[in-house]
Amino acid sequence: MLMKESKTVRELVVSYPGASRVFEKAGIDYCCGGGRSLDEACQAVGVSVNEVLHKLEELPEFSLGNTTEKNWATEPLKNLISFIVETHHVFTKNELARLEKLLAKVCTVHGENHPELWNVNSLFIELKNDLLPHMFREEQVLFPYINALQEADTNHLPAPTPFFGTVQNPIRMMSLEHDAVGDILRALRQASHDFAVPEGTCISYATLYQALQEFEQDLHQHIHLENNFLFPRAIELEAAI
Repeated sequence: MLMKESKTVRELVVSYPGASRVFEKAGIDYCCGGGRSLDEACQAVGVSVNEVLHKLEELPEFSLGNTTEKNWATEPLKNLISFIVETHHVFTKNELARLEKLLAKVCTVHGENHPELWNVNSLFIELKNDLLPHMFREEQVLFPYINALQEADTNHLPAPTPFFGTVQNPIRMMSLEHDAVGDILRALRQASHDFAVPEGTCISYATLYQALQEFEQDLHQHIHLENNFLFPRAIELEAAI
């Protein structure tokens, strides 16, 4: 399949789920910055668009038209919401608690010789304070309304009337909060020098940076599923009802 550099990152990652792994390795923002063309996105991080295209064309779904990953463009919204909550929300909450303790330990031991750790710690606390209430509002307000929308559509009933007027209002707020999380993640990566572990440090330091990198990757997937699948589909469903 001939790929065009003018396609947006969002178009590619929605059509071909495996593209998210390619973008992750290349450092391309596919969750909050998905509106840029692939060419623009590659220029922004200083990678070759031809190299990225080559990696994309190696994916099974490009050459064979199949993939073992779920197609979140067609799965029921209830299933998508359950996956987000049970996989990403649970992971995020557990890791926030674990990483906070690990960061405190590493800062105590290595903070004097590596003062950048205190900046990493400050950014992580900011991230935690953003994410916990954000997920709470999704689980208690937005997600139940989207499930109610789908239930109404299935049973040919009128759309429920939410106190927030239209689903577009909380989605707009959630999207802005996602952008803020993306900014903190980029600042974390910069403060940690791309999670590079300094020589002569202990295993806890390496464990911390590896865990932070995995946490970043999971958040990218988490936000991608909401920004590129759940939110636009919920807006379309409400409009259709």
